[in-house]
Amino acid sequence: MTKLFNVRLRAYGYVADFNINAEDTAESIENAILDKIGQNGVLLKDSDRAYSKSKCWITYEEVVDGSRSGSLQKEEAIRT
Repeated sequence: MTKLFNVRLRAYGYVADFNINAEDTAESIENAILDKIGQNGVLLKDSDRAYSKSKCWITYEEVVDGSRSGSLQKEEAIRT
């Protein structure tokens, strides 16, 4: 069963916030994020905060009844 997740991406001085539908597994969520990015479905904005310009963080949480669940999952995805 697919679930709705809110994803926050902070990468190389940019930020993005978007929703995906995926199974509740790491592989399914990762594939859904990559599909969304590959379809140009993600708008990256300049960060107004001083996030590292050499790292990437991805956080996601399930959206239940239109609001976030409050339990964040965090994965430091890329280091350069």
